Amino acid sequence: MYKLGFIGMGNMASAIQEGFINSGYIKADEICGFDLSEIATEKAKARGVTPLSDGHEVIRNAEIIFMAVKPQVVEKVVAPLKEDLKGKALVSMVLGYDFAKYETMLDPSTRHLTFMPNTPIAVGEGMILLEDQQTLTDDEYDFIKKAFESAGSVEVLPSHLMGVGGALSGCAPAYIYMVIEALADGAVAQGLPRASAYKLASQTVLGSGKMQLASGLHPGILKDNVTSPAGSTIKGVKALEDGGLRAAFINAIEKSMGK
Repeated sequence: MYKLGFIGMGNMASAIQEGFINSGYIKADEICGFDLSEIATEKAKARGVTPLSDGHEVIRNAEIIFMAVKPQVVEKVVAPLKEDLKGKALVSMVLGYDFAKYETMLDPSTRHLTFMPNTPIAVGEGMILLEDQQTLTDDEYDFIKKAFESAGSVEVLPSHLMGVGGALSGCAPAYIYMVIEALADGAVAQGLPRASAYKLASQTVLGSGKMQLASGLHPGILKDNVTSPAGSTIKGVKALEDGGLRAAFINAIEKSMGK
């Protein structure tokens, strides 16, 4: 019996598997899964995950099932598996499918939890949101929560905030990569080699985030601590304000929620 079984092993599921395996909390040979993609299946095999023939086999052979398919196909995938999922534990990361929606899709005996991860879970720096409504047993919930904590940080949110929380932590890595790229481009334009520019920008983003988390200080205070009067930083801050940086990020979160 495998501890975890994945139905769908695309990019996000792969990141979760890598995070669990790299943390040492779950071994690769304790994970099985199924994906229609041969490429995804081969990548899973390469990290030591056992590929199975279909979703039915995954459910039969795993203690906790991860639903990791695209939103547009989830109901088509779940319907033929409803009987198999009776009495089982299901954790789902399918966008838009919260506790209430799964209650209408699953047998009452199926225990379930909706979560929202982000790709940095692959390197142990994930941000994982757990919906506060769930029906896992205490042992199942404790096991899953610790698994996520082994590969990142966990936040429990009420159902009505999962959407905006997911828009922030789930979509923002793409925005931050754009920030890293843009900062590096600016430095390259001034003569810094590309590899060094990416390293400096990425480590600066990582360090700044960790400093805010460790200190608990308002980001504005940390920004002020770096900006000396008439110094180079405040001139750069003004340039960013002139470019509408804050408004752009605020609008990005709004648009990512479909508004």
